[in-house]
Amino acid sequence: MTRTVTLVLADRAGRVLGALPPFLVGTPWWQEVADVVAGAGIDVTVLRLLHGDRPAPPGGHVTYLAVCDEAPAGLLPAEVDLSPHPNRAPYAEFGGPDRSLAWAAGALDRIGLHGAVARQQRTWNLSAIWRFDRPDGASMAWLKQVPSFFGHEPAVLRLVDAVEPGLVPYLLAAGDEGRMLLAHVPGEDRYDGGPALRAEIATAFHPVQRHFAGRVDELRANGVPAMELDALVSVASPYISELPGLGKLIDDLPRRLEQVEKCGLPDTLVHGDLHPGNVRTGEEGLTIVDWGDSSIGNPALDALRLEVDPEHWAALWPDGDALRALDLLRPVRELRAAATYANFLARIEPSEHPYHDADVPDRLRAAVECARH
Repeated sequence: MTRTVTLVLADRAGRVLGALPPFLVGTPWWQEVADVVAGAGIDVTVLRLLHGDRPAPPGGHVTYLAVCDEAPAGLLPAEVDLSPHPNRAPYAEFGGPDRSLAWAAGALDRIGLHGAVARQQRTWNLSAIWRFDRPDGASMAWLKQVPSFFGHEPAVLRLVDAVEPGLVPYLLAAGDEGRMLLAHVPGEDRYDGGPALRAEIATAFHPVQRHFAGRVDELRANGVPAMELDALVSVASPYISELPGLGKLIDDLPRRLEQVEKCGLPDTLVHGDLHPGNVRTGEEGLTIVDWGDSSIGNPALDALRLEVDPEHWAALWPDGDALRALDLLRPVRELRAAATYANFLARIEPSEHPYHDADVPDRLRAAVECARH
């Protein structure tokens, strides 16, 4: 699958210059912009999504706003609403990427890493990512900038690294407006990871979850959020009349959570999106990335997302009824995912909604289905 792209260009003062003729890129995922920048034919920085020709990614014809220093020949007429929006990420504003890159360059200089070349990789409502390469092309660091609801990620990286050094990307610097500078992690993303890798991930993360099981107050003090029952009820309420079985699940939720508590597994640090694609492996072992979804919760929530062998995972928690906790929490994990997506939608600008519009009802349907089995 591919993606057709239209880039509406503006200068750095925010004046619309026109649009480049549509062009094809090889990656269908709307947030990935490295191919978009490469295919533009001129030096551009992508600011944000304007609209797509379909309700959700991937693929289709997608239009972005980008900035450039000089207007190339052959631009097409373009009209775009550049009105400000209170939920717009700082890195999606005019001047936002320049400020973030200047901050990152200064941080690199202070630690003796000079001459880096910045290459834009991704921008959407959940993050902006730039890779910094040495002049010889080798990667040295990554700039990641996240919205305020992921603002606890740098603190979590520090906390985890203090317990298990090397399990997370090394945090070189953290700044305002969700900016963080991360050391490059050699290796490859493991979206293809099978049962053996999943078991390895669970085993590697277990000491961290054991450590924070008695330190929930420390997590709260570092801004790590917790998801309460009210949030699960709130996200489900608008859909109860249209999704059969959802009302019954919500009515039974307090009893289900009481049963979870009796299983004896402690609340701890939960990654929130623990799957092999958020793990890189290389000569130095595995590294778990993307901690923006981290929260306080039951460790079984991560085991369910990881789809690790239940018996392997339960053996890591011999002091409780881990297998029963897994079964009880299957629909709860889906409800939590729905509440997470609803929080995204409430805090991002409307043009970015296609990324998540379908996610809330989809996860609620999945919760009902889990409760039936």
